[in-house]
Amino acid sequence: NVYEEFQWRGLVYDATEGVPEVLARETVTAYIGFDPTASSLHIGSLLPLMALGRLQRYGHVPIAIAGGGTGTIGDPSGKTQERALLSLEEIERNLDGIRPQLARFLDFDASPNAARIVNNAEWLAKIDLLGFLRDTGKYFTVNYLLQKESVNRRLESEEGISFTEFSYLLLQARDFLELFDRHGCTMQLGGSDQWGNITAGIDLIRKMRGQKAHGLVMPLVTTAAGTKFGKTEAGTVWLDPERTSPFRFYQFWLNTDDRDVVKYLKFFT
Repeated sequence: NVYEEFQWRGLVYDATEGVPEVLARETVTAYIGFDPTASSLHIGSLLPLMALGRLQRYGHVPIAIAGGGTGTIGDPSGKTQERALLSLEEIERNLDGIRPQLARFLDFDASPNAARIVNNAEWLAKIDLLGFLRDTGKYFTVNYLLQKESVNRRLESEEGISFTEFSYLLLQARDFLELFDRHGCTMQLGGSDQWGNITAGIDLIRKMRGQKAHGLVMPLVTTAAGTKFGKTEAGTVWLDPERTSPFRFYQFWLNTDDRDVVKYLKFFT
């Protein structure tokens, strides 16, 4: 089953209780979110993208969220300082670039498990502040939020964390609830830095719907030298051939450190 496939490839960093059994016996609808911080995804996005593709090949239903709503806030996970906020026009432009890239990895005509791309602005942009505080905020204590690594790490930094970013975790939890209600989505995947956001969504579904949801996170890819994967002297390696030429893309993989080759073959083939 697909869980055993993920394990063999070294893609399981952590998972909630019962994930192996659920993926073995049920057809699961699962999602991953992609932030529209640029008009192209980069090779760091390949791991979650291919995970969705693998899920679909094993008969499960994948959903890719193009985060038009959460993209207006910015995810604090793994960041030492707040991102520059993008305008709605910039986000829409970035989404236009990302959608066709997602479509290359997912089958939207498969039957009965066709993939979906959804934009979370569809529901997040319509929520009024009072409604959000009443219907979502009341299910989370400040103590609970302060325990999350993404928040905790930022509180220890000089810059701290703005209320805008502090509320990001609640928005992502709301995404999970909306997908659960609209599409029967019961699993969220992501990088290991997303664990806090994912478990918040699981808690919200349990509290509001009395149902069990699941999460699985993959390791963040680093090189054997300890540097961030996909960062080179020439800059980020993009999936858009206009931003990273096919030659440079090929050279990036060809120049892989021997110590990383087997790991990357398992991750990316």
